[in-house]
Amino acid sequence: MKQIAKQSILTTLSSYLGVLIGYFNVLWLLPYALQPEEIGIFRTIQDMGLLFVPFAQLGVGNGITRFYPKVKEYQFSFFTFSLILSLIGFLIVMSLFFIFRDLIVQAFAKNSPEIIDFLGVVLMITLFSVLNTILDSFCRSFLKVAVPAFFREVILRLLSAILVLIYLVKWIDFPQLMWGLAMIYLLALVGMIAYMVHIKLFRLKFDFSIFPKGFIRDFMRFNLITLLGTTGAMLIMKIDSLMVTSMIGLDANAIYTIGFSIAVVIEMPRRAISQVVMPLVSEHFENNRLKEINRLYKQVAVHQLLICSFIFLAIWTNIDSLYHFVPNNQVYELGKWVVLWIGLGKLTDVLFSINSEIIVFSKYYVFNITATMIMSVAVILFNLILIPLMGIEGAAIASFLAMFLFNLIKYLYVKKRLSFDPFSWDILKIILLGCLIWLVHYLSSEVIEKGIYSIIVSLAGLILLYLGGVLVLNIASDSRKKILRKIKEARS
Repeated sequence: MKQIAKQSILTTLSSYLGVLIGYFNVLWLLPYALQPEEIGIFRTIQDMGLLFVPFAQLGVGNGITRFYPKVKEYQFSFFTFSLILSLIGFLIVMSLFFIFRDLIVQAFAKNSPEIIDFLGVVLMITLFSVLNTILDSFCRSFLKVAVPAFFREVILRLLSAILVLIYLVKWIDFPQLMWGLAMIYLLALVGMIAYMVHIKLFRLKFDFSIFPKGFIRDFMRFNLITLLGTTGAMLIMKIDSLMVTSMIGLDANAIYTIGFSIAVVIEMPRRAISQVVMPLVSEHFENNRLKEINRLYKQVAVHQLLICSFIFLAIWTNIDSLYHFVPNNQVYELGKWVVLWIGLGKLTDVLFSINSEIIVFSKYYVFNITATMIMSVAVILFNLILIPLMGIEGAAIASFLAMFLFNLIKYLYVKKRLSFDPFSWDILKIILLGCLIWLVHYLSSEVIEKGIYSIIVSLAGLILLYLGGVLVLNIASDSRKKILRKIKEARS
């Protein structure tokens, strides 16, 4: 866990710096600088472009992590081959996009016709994001995750803020703002290439004949199967936003987007941990160290739930105060319940630990097809049923139900096939602690007027209750003992 902890901390620091910038963007800058329908366009185009990424990537990102240990000595040929595959994948997606363009236009023509003017931006975002994902995956194989995370979490958000500020002072018009959105992803890609050149990880080598016999076949087969698992996760992340835009309108998506963006911060530690855990899980499977994987499964479950539950409570106990500072908050505070349901969905991902990573890098990775088909059908059906009944809250509940179902199916499969289980008494203690703190908040929520003072008092009380509960319930005792031992060693 030492290696994981070090890399996760560096990645998490980038993630939370990005969160600060992102919160400024979402909770103040966008509502201040843009009209609700403009926010809807801005986020819908981004979501559509990113939704196409896993399809265009052809599963190569996970394939790099899985197969890199087998071809370390041919790493730059492997890198070049992966880039070529992703470009082929993008060309396929672009061709399908133009073939079905009329259907896409029809989906948005009634409630959100403005989207149609910027479909070209969608393809540019997809292309630059696909290439960036391949570079990110290659860096991850070397456990170089901090700088890619900095570009992904900080640079993109910072450039977005600068772009919107330029629009705010009227140096550009709205169409130029939207095309500038694509240029942001290009700049991030150029930055990643420069970083990899600097650390001597970017080199093109077109000699593919040196791969072991059968390698390309196995690599392609794995990529195409895991493609479905990757697209499943992205569907949950993006399809609700697109369906809200299509079925309700751009204003509704603006409200939904802000609520979703507040909640998504809950999973940041899980994403940071996952970036580091993936190559380790792959290596353990390669060397048949199954006990190590099961131990990692349990450790990650406890530690990321401990962190993410605190973040969820910090957000939800201050949700009214957070919306208090949003410009035009009377419009956007309708998304409060979106925060709750998406937040609970993210906690579901956290609760079931690294089940996705275990399946992807095990010999049972074909199961991703079954799990993803079930999840894809479920998330679309849930949205079709719940959005007409409950509006944006229905979309959030649909996402929660889909995430829970997806994770439950994968957990049961991992338990049956590998006898791995992430759950322990510490998990139950964390859930109990969270419920008790939520009850305390509910009983005292009307005591202090909403605002910055309320946030300070609430966070101070939450920290005391949470840390006190962790000590009293003796949660993650092994990790606390290690930390205390290192502190003593540092003092001596």
